[in-house]
Amino acid sequence: MQRFLVLDGYDRAGRAGLIEAGATLAGALYRDLVATYRPMAQIDILHPADTDASLPDLSAYDAMFWTGSSLTIYDDVPAVTRQIELARAAFRLGIPAFGSCWALQLASVAAGGSCRKNPKGREFGLTRQLSLTPAGRQHPVLAGRDAPYCGFTSHFDEVESLPNGTEILVTNQATKVQGAEIHFENGRFFALQYHPEYDFSEIAALAKFRGQGLIAEGFVDGQAGLDNYINGCQQLSESPNDEGLRAHFAATDDVLQAARKHNEIIHWLNLHFPITN
Repeated sequence: MQRFLVLDGYDRAGRAGLIEAGATLAGALYRDLVATYRPMAQIDILHPADTDASLPDLSAYDAMFWTGSSLTIYDDVPAVTRQIELARAAFRLGIPAFGSCWALQLASVAAGGSCRKNPKGREFGLTRQLSLTPAGRQHPVLAGRDAPYCGFTSHFDEVESLPNGTEILVTNQATKVQGAEIHFENGRFFALQYHPEYDFSEIAALAKFRGQGLIAEGFVDGQAGLDNYINGCQQLSESPNDEGLRAHFAATDDVLQAARKHNEIIHWLNLHFPITN
């Protein structure tokens, strides 16, 4: 039986905020995503931002999956630094890893890169016109991404510089590094800035969680605009074939069909943990 470890990057305050907004906790989202495609695997969840969390024997796990987070990777606080050290330990052990958003920033910093606040501002909801670089077009995890596509997103930090020898695999105008595979010491960490684990229901809850920031930055027009955005996301989640709602959000099958939305995690699992009869 394969043993997988999901690392939920949120601290206690962040998790409490998600619950209050009606969002699914990040660790549970990733556990459920991985279990969809590897139902026989044993999947444990760890909250490494919690300073009282006991860290397991990483060598007992076949793979690690890192979630998003409301933390900031360049803050020198224990909730952040202990996650960086944990990622470095996994690199040393050669444990393959996959993750979203915070995961890309974490892996980059752990391997010697850097991150910053995105000077272009926050990306939220959908990130559009994602395209593969020449290296991305050759990568097996990105098979099937042969045209510009969109994905779910929620971030205001970005990778400023990748570790030496790391190539950008996915990019767009909003954020230069939207995907990369970081090779460091003995490990490989495939990470995306966007979120294959999200759906429009989760975006609605995250909009509530991030509401004041979205209003202040002009993403929505006041509380009424925020409420309309949240309600629209919920409606599209419940009626994904509604052409009017799809057009309103410019939402494509990339985020509404599971096989397309989960393209990278499916290929990553097939690459590292192929199903054999």
